[in-house]
Amino acid sequence: MSLQEQLSTLKAQTIANLPEELAAVMVDETEKLTASGIVALAPKPGDNFEDFTLPNHLGEKRSLAALRERGPVVVTFYRGGWCPYCNLELRAYQAVLPEIKAAGATLVAITPELPDASLSTSEKNELEFEVLTDANSDYSREIGLVFTLPARLRPIYETFGINVEAHNGDGQFDLPLAATFIVDVDGSIASAFVNADYTVRAEPSDVVEMLRSLVKQNA
Repeated sequence: MSLQEQLSTLKAQTIANLPEELAAVMVDETEKLTASGIVALAPKPGDNFEDFTLPNHLGEKRSLAALRERGPVVVTFYRGGWCPYCNLELRAYQAVLPEIKAAGATLVAITPELPDASLSTSEKNELEFEVLTDANSDYSREIGLVFTLPARLRPIYETFGINVEAHNGDGQFDLPLAATFIVDVDGSIASAFVNADYTVRAEPSDVVEMLRSLVKQNA
């Protein structure tokens, strides 16, 4: 089953188990975010991808510039370990990690989760790639990927047992869009996937194919 098939199944189950009025609010907020035009402002293929220096769960800094010295870099953004769609995505990337490495690329995930929370997410999903903390979503905001979780969604999330502030810090409700980029060795964006609907993600198998194509172009 593809990642998107898994995500669509989860979405259908979630909507079916919610009271109709709450499901309507969630759908409405996603439609509003889509209509806001935020995706049009996000980085695009051919753009230079803004460099970052972010810490992993041990506080060790990782920079995009250094990662690019080893080959292309896949950069994927996720909201947090509290998001079941994100966990499905992370596990799907873990499944294709050998193929990403075989293409000479590095995979990193960026999240606003605090280091302790990102470590828990990494351990839960048995990830063998690094998860970097974008505190307060500062980097994601700089490159145009951030939105604020609407106030009327927060109590709905709480009914799921989700406390966003416990993961991101007090008062932090800023989250990144669903986004995955392939950054070439020169810093340019070879591929970009950005969607305002968090239930839609880049397909990892497609990312692998684009990496292989990029490697052939660079040979």
